[in-house]
Amino acid sequence: MSTRFKVLLGFGIYLGLIIVVYAFAGSAGKNDAFEPVEEFRLTPWIELKIGGLDLSINKGVFYLFVACALATGAMLYVANRMQAKPNRVQTVVEAAYDLTYNTITRGNMEPQRAATWFPFVATLFFFIWFSNMIGYLPLPVNTSEKVSIFGLHLPAFSLYAATANLSVPLVLTLMVWVTYQVEGIRAKGVRGYFSSWIPSGTPAKMRPFIFVIEVISQFVRIISLSVRLFANILAGHLLLLFMGGGLAVLLGLAALGVVTMPFAIIFFIFEAGLVATLQAFIFATLTSIYIGEATAAHGH
Repeated sequence: MSTRFKVLLGFGIYLGLIIVVYAFAGSAGKNDAFEPVEEFRLTPWIELKIGGLDLSINKGVFYLFVACALATGAMLYVANRMQAKPNRVQTVVEAAYDLTYNTITRGNMEPQRAATWFPFVATLFFFIWFSNMIGYLPLPVNTSEKVSIFGLHLPAFSLYAATANLSVPLVLTLMVWVTYQVEGIRAKGVRGYFSSWIPSGTPAKMRPFIFVIEVISQFVRIISLSVRLFANILAGHLLLLFMGGGLAVLLGLAALGVVTMPFAIIFFIFEAGLVATLQAFIFATLTSIYIGEATAAHGH
C-alpha cells in the first residue's frame, strides 16, 4: 500500500466521519446561551476589599498561587536532591540553569553583574514558564458552569492562564522597567545615565531630538514587553477554545467539531511545546538586555 493511497484513505475516512456526524446531529442553530467570554471572566471566589482596593480571590489569583508554588517547590525539590551523578530530573534542571544563566543572563550582561541579577532573571523565567504551562492543563475553575459528580455541583474544567490577563504581564513589566532604570542611575549617576541615552558623536543640534526619541522608546518598552506576552498567550487560548469545540457549540453545528478538533490538537502541541517556553525566554532575555544596556560602562 503506497503512502499516497494511505493519505487518500485517511482523508476519505475523515470526510466520511464528518458526513456521518452531520447526518445524525445536523444543525441545532446558533447557541445564544454559550458565552466564550465566561472562560476569561474573573468572578470573585472570596470577596476581599480594603477601602477602594479589590483583593478578592478569583481564578486568576489562584493560577498565580499555583505558579508560585510549583516554581518554588520544583526548585527546592531539586536543590535538596542534587547528586554527583544527576538523574533525569536534575539533568533537565541543569539544562534550564545553563539556559537562564549562561545564555540569557551572562549573554547580555557583564559577568559580575550577571551573577548579581541571575536570581532575578531566572525567577522571572521560571515564574512565567510555569504560569504559561499550567494554562494548558484543564482545571475545575469555570464557576459559571457546573458539573455534577456524586451529587456535588463542582466547577467545570477549563483552560486559563494568569499571563492571558494583561494586568499580570504589565506588573512584571513595570517591575523590570523600574528596576533597570534605578540600576542604570546607580551605576552611572543621574547625569551619566540619561546622557548615555544619546549615542556618542551625535551633533549638538540633534541631541535634544534624539533624547526625546529615546524617552518615547523607553516608555514604548512597557507596552511591547507586556503586550507581547499577554497577546501570545491569550491568542493561543482563544484558538484552543474555538478549535477545540467552542466554535461548533457556538454555531450549533456538531460536524464542525470534527473538522476543527485536529487543528486544536496541533495548536495545543504548538502552544504548550513552543510558545509557552519561547515567551518566557523572550521576556527574561529582554530583561537581561535592558539591565545590561542600562548599566554598561560604554552606554550606546
